[in-house]
Amino acid sequence: MIRTSVTVVCLALLLSCTCRAKPNGSRGKKPKQVVPAIECDVRAGKISLPEFIVKCPSHCRETKQQVYGTSVFASISSICNAAIHSGIITNYGGKVIVKKMAGQNTYKGSNSNGVRSLSLPKWRESFVVMEGKPKKGVIYPSTLDFVPSRPTYVKTGQKDKAPAATTALPTTAAPEPTTTTTTTTTPEPTTVLPTTQAPTTTTTTPPPPPPPTTLKTRAAVHKVRDAGSGHPYLASVAASSSRQSQSAQGKSPTQVYRGSAYPNRYPQRANAGLRRPEVGPPMRRQSSSPVGPGAFNRGQLPPKERTPIISQSNPGFSIKEQAPAPRAPEPVSQGDPACKVDLVFLMDGSWSIGKRRFKIQKDFLAEVAQVINIGVAGPMMGVIQYGDDAVTEISLKSYSNSRDVKTSITKIAQKGGVSNVGKALAYINTHYFSDANGNRGGAPNVAVVLVDGWPTDKVAEASRLARESGINIFFVTIEGADDNEKQNLVEANFVDKAVCRTNGFFSLPVSSWFALRKTVQPLVKRVCDTDRLVCSKTCLNANDIAFVIDGSSSVGTGNFRTVLQFVANITREFEISDTDTRVGAVQYTYEQRLEFAFGQHNSKAELLNAIKRINYWSGGTSTGAAITFAAEQLFTKSKPNKRKIMIVITDGRSYDDVRAPALAVHSQGVIAYSIGIAWAAQDELEYIATDPDKEHSFFVDEFDNLYKFVSKIVQNICHEFNSQPRN
Repeated sequence: MIRTSVTVVCLALLLSCTCRAKPNGSRGKKPKQVVPAIECDVRAGKISLPEFIVKCPSHCRETKQQVYGTSVFASISSICNAAIHSGIITNYGGKVIVKKMAGQNTYKGSNSNGVRSLSLPKWRESFVVMEGKPKKGVIYPSTLDFVPSRPTYVKTGQKDKAPAATTALPTTAAPEPTTTTTTTTTPEPTTVLPTTQAPTTTTTTPPPPPPPTTLKTRAAVHKVRDAGSGHPYLASVAASSSRQSQSAQGKSPTQVYRGSAYPNRYPQRANAGLRRPEVGPPMRRQSSSPVGPGAFNRGQLPPKERTPIISQSNPGFSIKEQAPAPRAPEPVSQGDPACKVDLVFLMDGSWSIGKRRFKIQKDFLAEVAQVINIGVAGPMMGVIQYGDDAVTEISLKSYSNSRDVKTSITKIAQKGGVSNVGKALAYINTHYFSDANGNRGGAPNVAVVLVDGWPTDKVAEASRLARESGINIFFVTIEGADDNEKQNLVEANFVDKAVCRTNGFFSLPVSSWFALRKTVQPLVKRVCDTDRLVCSKTCLNANDIAFVIDGSSSVGTGNFRTVLQFVANITREFEISDTDTRVGAVQYTYEQRLEFAFGQHNSKAELLNAIKRINYWSGGTSTGAAITFAAEQLFTKSKPNKRKIMIVITDGRSYDDVRAPALAVHSQGVIAYSIGIAWAAQDELEYIATDPDKEHSFFVDEFDNLYKFVSKIVQNICHEFNSQPRN
């Protein structure tokens, strides 16, 4: 009985210990990694952690968030799109480990996995992405610490609390002691003496001759519109014009202001012909001094501009003026990376707008320069002034910050002449957007034309060549032609003939010069919307591509459909329109057949349907004759400024010579790619390719593996485009 009781007690104690041990045992389990989710637009630099894990959503590639670099990315890059670019995740999203590292001196752009990364000269911080599987025992933070938002640049239009020179250049000089000076003023004698003054002669400069009225009579239109506008700012401008007119008639500005409108501003003296005798010797200043005689009243100390230094070696104690300390160099601005464009404004310098409106135009451009946040990693801005001819006022490489561009704009003098917009557009196409002028190649080219009313020459042809060179043309028309003035137009509907698209995005009509300022924000928003800059010349929209397709009997119907799918997949990667990439196709056996020509299908959907409708021919294999046929039927009609690309697809040895036809198209500037399948002859593929060493020739063992080479061919085309010199 006693043994039974002891056994029961022991079992009870054992169960009690086991129950108490369970909570402690549960604490020993491995904690689960919590992965915070982020959006597609989150950049690595916004998270203040050296290493962390995140989960990306699906379809980030469609958001086109910017990525800078390859493998190693600048911290202003989208984390999720950088991971897609690196192949860590697909477009369906997934987990990514991000590791921060030091900034790089250069980031090279590339096209990978459907994400196009951009190049960047330099950035302060970098990161790499890794597969989202933490190592054993590593637990990353379950929450993310975000860097608080802060402005990336300082607006120079606002007053600073402290002078810039004080913060830029610290001085070691001791503070000057403060002294109090008591001045005793002696009353001047009240006797006035008559003086003899030489008669003054007023010379009136005749105004410049009026502009010719045979080409454009805009000045008269401006006067009528000004008179009826009632705009308060217009009234002040009119008053200023009145003062200029009176000054030109022989009246000084002081005499103009002494009217009843300003009775106390410039009080007139009762005795204009008398003066008081000076007490003591007159005060003299050196001729180099910026303050002339009479700039300050007697009895007051002159304002302190420079500190005089007494030369001890000179017995006459001559006074030397100390040169001001040099200003610190302006730091290079990175600018807004979300608005990386090469932007030029074509300002109207014709006589028709007059000097007042020319000043309004400069104020408008200066405000744009301030708002757009210029910098080496963002937008770069230049200015061309046009009249009879075009002249560069500011090149793309002149300044790298908004303040300097704004200052330079204020110094532009009116050129005069007529409004030859067509000549100005031809000028930007042949001269302005070049490496020598600072064109960066990877940034879209944008030209904004400001025109008073309408051009005095035709713009259609110059605009077409500019668009095909990849220049996005915007038009801002101020005080455009009304119904009575449309008969004066040299070219009807000139805006629609000039801009990249006639959907209203590239044109901004402004009713009055005094309403121009309201368009600053809308215009900046548009030129920075790089997704809609459809005329940008890139590797994806600067080509005429000809597919030369083997339709011989050895291919077979099923494999031929696989080849057409391969052609469609390459085509889908390019921007298709009459001014973007155009595609043509030739099928060959012993004979050749033009399936469709360049420009026959000007939308991507229409072109893909045309590829699908190509019927299999069947026959022999004469690849050399097919190359010659494509050169005659397609490339002789290729547009200027387009890259001519030929892609030959064959599955066997040709019955004719391919070497001579290939050399002929190479000499015409055609970039030839050869793709051989199954039984294709390797030597013929190398003859066809422009440069086999640069991966212009590919060999595929089976038709079903063609899809693997789509991205490789597109990347190769883009790499060659980005590395070629720009005119």
